[in-house]
Amino acid sequence: GTHIIYDHKFLLECKSSPVARTPPCCLPQTPGATSLAQSSLVKLEELKEQNESEEAVSDQDHFEMDI
Repeated sequence: GTHIIYDHKFLLECKSSPVARTPPCCLPQTPGATSLAQSSLVKLEELKEQNESEEAVSDQDHFEMDI
């Protein structure tokens, strides 16, 4: 077989390339793989609401102390 060997400098240059930062233009939309599935979006919204409600509860006193 053939082995392709890249040097460190080349790999670092590829990392900052504009091509590496954007998805390919002809990529098919596959729910769950290349894009979030609708059920995943709903779950994300539910988790966000749950986290917000938990933060609101954590701001309140869990118990009262008599001093």
